[in-house]
Amino acid sequence: MKCIQKHLAEHRVATYCIVTFVLTWGFWFAAVYPRALPLMEAGKSVFSDSLTVMLVGAGMFFPALGVVVTRLLTGEGFRNAWIKPVRFKRTWKYYLAGWLGPIALVAVGGAAYFLLNPSQFDPSMPTFVETMQRQLEATGQSASMGEAQIRMLGYMQLLLVFVAPFLNCLTCFGEEWGWRGYLLPHMLEKHSAAFSAVAIGIIWGLWHAPITALGHNYGLDYPGWPVVGIVAMCCFCVVLSCLFSWLTLRAKSCLPAVLAHGAINGCIAAPTMFLVGTANAFVGPTATGIVGGIGFIVVAVICLVSLRKDRPTQ
Repeated sequence: MKCIQKHLAEHRVATYCIVTFVLTWGFWFAAVYPRALPLMEAGKSVFSDSLTVMLVGAGMFFPALGVVVTRLLTGEGFRNAWIKPVRFKRTWKYYLAGWLGPIALVAVGGAAYFLLNPSQFDPSMPTFVETMQRQLEATGQSASMGEAQIRMLGYMQLLLVFVAPFLNCLTCFGEEWGWRGYLLPHMLEKHSAAFSAVAIGIIWGLWHAPITALGHNYGLDYPGWPVVGIVAMCCFCVVLSCLFSWLTLRAKSCLPAVLAHGAINGCIAAPTMFLVGTANAFVGPTATGIVGGIGFIVVAVICLVSLRKDRPTQ
């Protein structure tokens, strides 16, 4: 038994990845796919079903569960878990950057997209208003709100993006304690910070593969489905990983990355509220597209250059 534990400890990065992929993919294939496949066959969006969305979201907790399982399997315990604020008086700026930075970068990407495609921008939120009206009609409440009231509701929702990072902390902690709080420090034992950030981004993107294949972020109607979507998701995760890893290493805690992840999840769809018609998800206006994500791409390059100066811890 000790020999097995020693072997797992010597290869704890691989152990963690295998444990986390098996747990998450096993859950998604067992719980999500039986509900998702009939929806896809009926021509409906998988993510139009609230229970399916909840089950997909539950997968965010499995990277954290993978940390617990891996620490138990390797016998390393729970010291140096990277979840406590370290020298907060000096590191508070990284928490602030994690909270507000992604919101600003989503706004930059959305602005860049609409500057290139001005005919698709409408501040009156026609698509949002139409969608809300259909939802109200479906519930028999069509007379309860007029267009002006719905539009005001939309603008009020935009203000909630500043609260979203804190509302999303629990679910995002499930991922960030795994990728940045556990995998990153252990990869640094043998690799540079820059290499680790990129490698974890690729691993993180591949981890999303089962739900990317169901239409997460990029839909289903594109050439090369689902491989192209999975590759695009890996690229997006590499970009985010550079930022999240930089925040984690500078703060010596994964908590700023938790805030940043929560901020992105809370505001990434905001530009679509002003969208007229449809857009190519690989382009924008959301940050998953190359134009919508231009702010994140620039910051990721800056972070990567900064991380190249960091050396392995051992």
